Amino acid sequence: MDSWEWNKIAGAVLGTLIFVLVIRFATESLFTVQPPAKEAYHVEGVVTASASTGGAAAAPAEEAVPDFGTVLPAADVKAGSTVAARCQQCHDISKGGPDKIGPELWNVIGRARASETTFSYSSAMSSDHTPWSYALLFKYLKSPQAMVPGTKMSFAGLRSADDRINLLAYLRTKEDSPAPIPAPAPAKTPDAAKPADASKPATK
Repeated sequence: MDSWEWNKIAGAVLGTLIFVLVIRFATESLFTVQPPAKEAYHVEGVVTASASTGGAAAAPAEEAVPDFGTVLPAADVKAGSTVAARCQQCHDISKGGPDKIGPELWNVIGRARASETTFSYSSAMSSDHTPWSYALLFKYLKSPQAMVPGTKMSFAGLRSADDRINLLAYLRTKEDSPAPIPAPAPAKTPDAAKPADASKPATK
């Protein structure tokens, strides 16, 4: 095959590539897909970018802390023990039990954070020794990495508030002296009826 034939083949290939590129650019310009103004379905755990913040990830809404004086007495301890089975993949919850991937959890409610001398905590966890209250554990168990960025605990968290409440009720049973349950929050009373305005004449 002489050079003329090779030149024709190379020219045909190059022409085809140019044609394909032209078609691609024309198609993209005609059928540009605009992002939806509002997502149709939100996938749990996925943070979306907000156009109003220049593409920055929107911070998740703060979860309301339950009234532990009301929810703990009504919690399902048995269901909490089922949830605890997930914790026991990395933690021991028995009295005098050993540290595993994570520290043992006997007497954890009310215990100072990062206070077990036999366990090597991350610097992020060791930076604060605030006692583990019901509220702190409730928040931490939802998303450990969100509350303590840099913690060694890679657990994704318990999204269900009921699961966390039941787990806390179960952990109370794994203490030498169960952490006291706080008193229920006082019931909200409706606003008292406003007195009639004396400056206005009474209607007949």
